[in-house]
Amino acid sequence: MIMGRAQRAAIGIELPMLLVLAAVNFTSVVDFLIIMPLGPQYLRELNITSAQFGLTVSAYGIAAGLTGILVSIFLDRVNRKNALLGIYAGFTLATLFCGLVSDYPLLLAGRSLTGGFGGVLSALIFAIVADAIPEERRGAAMGLVMSSLAAAFVFGVPLGVFLAAHLNVHIPFIALAGLSSLIWGLALRCLPTIRVSMGEANEHQVTRMLQILSRKDHQKALLLMALMTGSSFFVLPYLSNYLIANVGIKEAEFPLMYLCGGFCTIFSVILIGRWADRAGKPRVFCVVSWLAIVAVLMLTNLPRVPVAAAIVITTLFMVCVSGRSAPVMAHIAGGIDPRYRGSFMSLNSSIQQITSGVVTYLGGLIIGKSSTGEMTHFPLVGVVAAGCAFLSVCLARLLKYPAVEASHRGLSAVGRLKTMVGQFDS
Repeated sequence: MIMGRAQRAAIGIELPMLLVLAAVNFTSVVDFLIIMPLGPQYLRELNITSAQFGLTVSAYGIAAGLTGILVSIFLDRVNRKNALLGIYAGFTLATLFCGLVSDYPLLLAGRSLTGGFGGVLSALIFAIVADAIPEERRGAAMGLVMSSLAAAFVFGVPLGVFLAAHLNVHIPFIALAGLSSLIWGLALRCLPTIRVSMGEANEHQVTRMLQILSRKDHQKALLLMALMTGSSFFVLPYLSNYLIANVGIKEAEFPLMYLCGGFCTIFSVILIGRWADRAGKPRVFCVVSWLAIVAVLMLTNLPRVPVAAAIVITTLFMVCVSGRSAPVMAHIAGGIDPRYRGSFMSLNSSIQQITSGVVTYLGGLIIGKSSTGEMTHFPLVGVVAAGCAFLSVCLARLLKYPAVEASHRGLSAVGRLKTMVGQFDS
């Protein structure tokens, strides 16, 4: 009975926090994705070229990567809650700015600002989850927070495109800023103040960063995340063109694939996270990664098939590729010293942003176009992506499973709850 009450009390503390963090992540992902389908409208309204619009899209990722590296130096010297509230407020204002401007240079500046704030948000979210959630429930917690990515595909982006089509191109950003303001108020109320070790007061910031980068387990973790990101972004940016040009899917049918894949992913990431808590996070990551390799090779070699078959393959791809995230993030985040966790997660987010940009560019160099308009060499891109996924599996086996929550295992259920609650200053 005591165990049951303790677990229920813990969940009562954790669930509101996780839902708020998932909502913050949802708005960040929608903000990153929504500008892409709005390209034709921006080309008309701002009278810009495709290259200029591409720079607008890239500005977000570039700013996110650079800002994450800079912020990672001192992120562990500030309170987690206060840091998230401040950065999320900046993100909300930058998103509103993007919705109000009607000039290309200002839009470019707005997207850079939004990326600068948005890139740090994900690092803070994962750091808070790792700090606040015990090891035995961390995989499920990561899965719940990361299900917001699928929700963004299913609900956020289609709704934004609908608002832009029926009103104007500025409304999605204004509406997103309004939603973010409401979520900011919930975050102020629901997020606990987490006391973390801030390290030595006289520790130099550059020395601190060198300490983070000099550890072999940190280096392996960063390389692992870069390989996992590469295995996704060799394929994802060119998926729609390939399905339309080579597989014969109609443009009107394409949103249905994201809808089906997104709905399945909402539930699969949560289930995979719970599975990782029971079976072991490295083991589950490796199993799902092998399935992702199969899905990548099937998708990049897909011939002309009925739309139903294409939906099955793309859904399998989305479920497997996204399913790796919860176990690997819970595994890595749990192994980082709490003194460095925020800084490391910010640096990790930056590595992922930069990797996605570089890999997307390299994929474009490999892919060609035939005289009939079909994409060429996409199977080769699939082989390279599968190779990155295979290397990530090998590297994951070299990462020893961290035991940073070992102190919790020696406590009773009530003791673990008291220890966790002791981190909070509501």
